[in-house]
Amino acid sequence: MRIVVLVSGTGSNLQAVIDAVKSGGLDVEIAAVGADREGTYGVERSSEAGLETFVVNFNSFPTRDEWDAALTAKVASYAPDVVVSSGFMRIVSADFIDAFKGKYLNTHPALLPAFPGAHGVRDAMAYGVKVTGCTVHWADAGVDTGPIIAQEAVTIEPADSEETLHERIKIVERRLLVNTLAALAAAPSF
Repeated sequence: MRIVVLVSGTGSNLQAVIDAVKSGGLDVEIAAVGADREGTYGVERSSEAGLETFVVNFNSFPTRDEWDAALTAKVASYAPDVVVSSGFMRIVSADFIDAFKGKYLNTHPALLPAFPGAHGVRDAMAYGVKVTGCTVHWADAGVDTGPIIAQEAVTIEPADSEETLHERIKIVERRLLVNTLAALAAAPSF
């Protein structure tokens, strides 16, 4: 299974995928890693791993539609079976989703459909839930919507801050993403 991974930040989920591929525990080809801005640690991780890396800088385009079209074209040039949103903090269009036949995988640090959006961890804590977690799902044109593939719960500890909880969720999220990609790669449809 051939994947393109999209990142916006540190790329910790990306690193988990890179490590799993290098160790032989994940049978996927990382065709490329893309980012929406220059200078992210995720891009640095990709380059250090010897992976093809590209940036389609959101701020270099006069409109969101033009950026989205450029991103779609660039990702499509790698002919991925699956596009992985790994901490990619930009919302893509329905045209982007359609271009990849709905095979746009997203990770989210909450148990969707609860607490969608950029602040899932903060929102879960503010609501007072005792358990949150992470989700891997096929993204659609909504914000953190689409068919759920896998979820794992994380208990909120009394001493948790948003930062400590998010770090514990990230540990689970990395494992869940790698396991989900492994299951997809082993499926007959890929």
